[in-house]
Amino acid sequence: MKSFLFAFPVVAILLVSGCATMHKEVYQMKLTSPAFSDNGHIPAKFTCQGDDVNPQLDISGVPAGTKSLVLIMDDPDAPMGTWDHWIVFNIPPSTATIEEDSVPAGAVQGRNSWGKSSWGGPCPPSGTHRYMFKLYALDTMLELGPGAVKSDVHKAMSGHVLAQAELTGLYAKG
Repeated sequence: MKSFLFAFPVVAILLVSGCATMHKEVYQMKLTSPAFSDNGHIPAKFTCQGDDVNPQLDISGVPAGTKSLVLIMDDPDAPMGTWDHWIVFNIPPSTATIEEDSVPAGAVQGRNSWGKSSWGGPCPPSGTHRYMFKLYALDTMLELGPGAVKSDVHKAMSGHVLAQAELTGLYAKG
């Protein structure tokens, strides 16, 4: 009888937790580009040695309930610390493609590390650097104006991220 009294709560907890996870929705948001594969080399066209325009980015698997998307591209290998290349927020959640050399209609650009509210392509001083394209699905619109810096965007996003995806590109000056 004692073993039954001990086992019953354990079994009940396992059943309840198992049922709870069976109904949990899992979103596999993805960020890809036809210009380069994940951990592949970014073509020079998109860098300071080329046309310096953003590559096409394709978005899929945005979760239901998303009110806006945020895209941040930065270089964690910069010698002075992470360098912000592109910050875009309040992207409509219906956006499936960010076209080359464009910003989605209605989206707002934040200020990058060059002090500009625009794309600043890869331009490493030496060696191969990683460029992290980070996409976030949010349950809110951000109450920030044009030129907001990454730390302000991160603070406003806190507690509102439904899903995230990453795409990493590599670049070295040739």
